Amino acid sequence: SNVSHTEELTPDGFATSTSTAENDESSSEEDLDELCGSLNSKELRRAVAKGIMKFGLELLENLKSDQKQSNIIISPLSVSLALSNLALGARNETEELLLQHLHADTVPCYQKALKSLLQHVRKNALQIASRIYLADGFQPNQKFMEESLRVFDSKPGALTDLEEINEWVEKSTNGHVTDFLSSLPPNLVMMLINAVHYKGEWLWRFDPHFTSSEPFYIDENQIVNVDMMLGPKYPLSLFNHNELDAQIARFPFKGNMSLIIIMPVIGSVDVSAIAAKLNISDLYNHFPRERSMQVKLPKFKLDFTQELEDALTSMGLGELFSNPNLAGITEGPLLVSSVKHKSRIEISEEGAEASAATSVAISRSNPSFTVNQPFFLALIEDSTQTPLFLGVISNPNPSGGSVTLGPSLPDKGEMPSSKHFEKPPK
Repeated sequence: SNVSHTEELTPDGFATSTSTAENDESSSEEDLDELCGSLNSKELRRAVAKGIMKFGLELLENLKSDQKQSNIIISPLSVSLALSNLALGARNETEELLLQHLHADTVPCYQKALKSLLQHVRKNALQIASRIYLADGFQPNQKFMEESLRVFDSKPGALTDLEEINEWVEKSTNGHVTDFLSSLPPNLVMMLINAVHYKGEWLWRFDPHFTSSEPFYIDENQIVNVDMMLGPKYPLSLFNHNELDAQIARFPFKGNMSLIIIMPVIGSVDVSAIAAKLNISDLYNHFPRERSMQVKLPKFKLDFTQELEDALTSMGLGELFSNPNLAGITEGPLLVSSVKHKSRIEISEEGAEASAATSVAISRSNPSFTVNQPFFLALIEDSTQTPLFLGVISNPNPSGGSVTLGPSLPDKGEMPSSKHFEKPPK
């Protein structure tokens, strides 16, 4: 399974030149290091991850409402990294606004905790690369550069060559994101680029011989054929969430990662309800022991490309695009002109080993889990509970040509139980 993601922030434009005094750094680096060193780093990483999850769900909610694409996939970790890097150079209200929306204002030693989280997540087959690109003759504040390098491993590049940028993104994502930029916007001063790629392997792989074409119910009127993977005796942790009226399953990947799937019993995925009723730590505690069951999960390879300016603005971050204070990056007015987001996720049969049914409880009731209608997914690093990707998948095969059904079907087969799919009330 492959996941890749790139992120771009492009601040630009000098209007009139006004110089702003930089804040005095009141506490010295040593004092801060000592204070942060004494805090429990595991708890700090969890606190940062919790904020990234909240931010990710808010972003997903705001993307959901204005989406023409049938699937949405974002990397909350990646977008948070880009905005946290920007926050290093933000001052006063702009800095407060960014930290508040990243839910960083409640975490002591946020930058240090974020760095610790990054180092931890990078150990687990995840590649994250961050870079600042600068226009010719543009000199940013040296302290901002040093801090970016220290926290984000961000090495400055020159904004002269489109090919060089695209090559860097391609290399950083293991060749999964190509031709990231088609052109360089004019008047560009600085661009923050963030690329994330994850190649995962199931702990228990699916046998490709069992994969076959089966219907997926997009809604009550449309079906699409998908390549459905089948695990006849798959070890799965599954439970019903009564409040959400959904089934929740956890598929483990190698290297401390899990794919969590939330599938409503009827209707479409309500991100607002998930955001309101789901606490990821509680969820982890709630998962029962794995049981051997028949599992069906669609294979898919999905791309999502989106300019995030509108979604971030409706979340309350519009100031970044109009009149931010980024005096820590450079003197003179500077603003963000674009936050471009591209992500890719691929789920296939590949895994570490065939499932060993010996390690799971065999159930008499012979339960099964079939993912054949819209679902919410979260790819999570287990020990920190960091959401690497969140998504709403309404059609795993967008190029498959969906079939619109007539009012009555002679044989509904595995059709979901309700005739009328209704969105749960907001």
